[in-house]
Amino acid sequence: MLFCLYIKDKPDRVEMRKQLVDEHRAYQQECGVDITLSGPLLAEDGETMIGSMFLIEAPDREAVERFVAGDPFTTNDVWGETTLTRFLRRHG
Repeated sequence: MLFCLYIKDKPDRVEMRKQLVDEHRAYQQECGVDITLSGPLLAEDGETMIGSMFLIEAPDREAVERFVAGDPFTTNDVWGETTLTRFLRRHG
């Protein structure tokens, strides 16, 4: 199943995000879900990171929730509001 994961960072967490990015990327390699597409959400200035978006292939919603719970951005209080929805691929 495909899932779309949209996560906004908590306010004033840009520096913590930058400090954790290598740990965050390493976690993604061993997290137990297949990340089809991912990247940071940007503020209107086109540079400031304000969150993350993922397209994830996983057996069920619980697998994605476990991925989010174990990510260094979650465990270090960077990520805030999260939206997780099933996704139906039409193109690409």
